[in-house]
Amino acid sequence: MSEAIKTYMNSKRGEMIELQKKLTCVKALAPENGGDGESEKAAVLYDWLKENGFKNLEVFNAPDSRVTSGVRPSIVATIPGSDANLPVIWIMAHMDVVPTGELSMWETNPWECVEKDGRLYGRGVEDNQQGLLSMTFAAKYLIDKNITPKHTVKLLYVADEECGSAYGCQWLVENTGLFTRSDLVIIPDGGDPEGVTIEIAEKNLMWMKLHVIGKQTHGSRPDTGVNACLAANDLSLRLHGLEKVFNKKDALFEPDYSTFQPTMHMKNVDGINIIPGDEVFYMDCRILPCYSISEVEKAAKKIIADVESEYGVKVEFSLAQHSESPATSSDSPVVKLLSEAIEKAHGQKTKCIGIGGGTVGAELRREGIDCAVWSTLNDMAHQPNEYCIIDNMIKDAVTLSVLFAS
Repeated sequence: MSEAIKTYMNSKRGEMIELQKKLTCVKALAPENGGDGESEKAAVLYDWLKENGFKNLEVFNAPDSRVTSGVRPSIVATIPGSDANLPVIWIMAHMDVVPTGELSMWETNPWECVEKDGRLYGRGVEDNQQGLLSMTFAAKYLIDKNITPKHTVKLLYVADEECGSAYGCQWLVENTGLFTRSDLVIIPDGGDPEGVTIEIAEKNLMWMKLHVIGKQTHGSRPDTGVNACLAANDLSLRLHGLEKVFNKKDALFEPDYSTFQPTMHMKNVDGINIIPGDEVFYMDCRILPCYSISEVEKAAKKIIADVESEYGVKVEFSLAQHSESPATSSDSPVVKLLSEAIEKAHGQKTKCIGIGGGTVGAELRREGIDCAVWSTLNDMAHQPNEYCIIDNMIKDAVTLSVLFAS
């Protein structure tokens, strides 16, 4: 079976490349990133699916007045299974991409998919069009060969992954009733160059915004002001020190500890001889699941109170973003099913890991739905000269076809 699937997928190499080219030239950027959403890209993809034998298509539109179309569409393609008692298998990939960053760092036009030396270059070709193509052609194999899988297979082409999922997976969970707790969800949006790691857990995400308010004054008269910069610097170091407070380790993750890192700093004054009375900075905190965001927030606020008292400043605290979710068990049906398919298709043994980054899997895990994040990739997401290795795209399509056919 797997050899026949490999032959089929290799014969579709050119079609995969052409679809990558169609999708790359459509800028599916969120409004937060200066874009107009996914509607145009979703329309291109929907038409392609219809033209290539996908008959059961649904579009779910999350309202968003910031974009021209007024909606952020997600597409579901269904291939009915023969046994309604078996859980539904979902494969989920996202349509949106991130901005290009500094254009001078690109060797090709980021909005044009360029083939070179077995790779496809362009923004979004790996994140997440590689997974999107793999799942699409895995399902197309069933359609072209007139195979009815045992499990019902649902492909979800989701909106708004890159900016928090409020108009994508989160909206679908809250408004559609698409998912049940028995569903098995695979997200081909993270992995390793060999394709053997299966992500089953995420660190809790906590982005803190700290606004330190003092009193601006002349650089020669610090005695007449309150230096917000000085207080902010001390505050960032003390918050970074929470790594020594929440200090448990978990070998599932790399690094195996919780991290509290100061990152973005906003502009303050315009002159060297001005002591700032206003400072805004952010902390990116990735916290092991054994700790809750609420207990970390409590510890952070205690530090903030101490800094306010010592420096005579006021600190406004808020969470720019936060997310926490339980882990998927390494013995869960979705992990077992995926592991068996990888071994059957390629003779590879898998291992389970946790990650510090966030995926749409967190939205489903909070609902008690097991998810496995996996792919064969070089982790070029968000980088200049992002590329997808064509053979990886084909390899993962083979894996998913084997899984569907099992």
